[in-house]
Amino acid sequence: MEYVVRGIIILCYVLITAILIRSVMSWFNPDPGNFFVGLVHTITEPILAPLRRIIPRLEMIDFSPWVAIILLTVITYALRPYAG
Repeated sequence: MEYVVRGIIILCYVLITAILIRSVMSWFNPDPGNFFVGLVHTITEPILAPLRRIIPRLEMIDFSPWVAIILLTVITYALRPYAG
């Protein structure tokens, strides 16, 4: 059981990193045809899309990455005692 929990924690860290990379990439307007850009978009969109439907945008600011990072961090800290 603790291996499953450790896997979930690692997955949360990978998702947090991918969301941070996507946020930084959005500042530079990368080429959407780039493999790396598409990979990061594919990894993060299943998490960010549902949050975008719930959280409204404020002018040009999208808060869904912030909320996703906070939720993933809470999940990580909640599961940490069960990781052994």
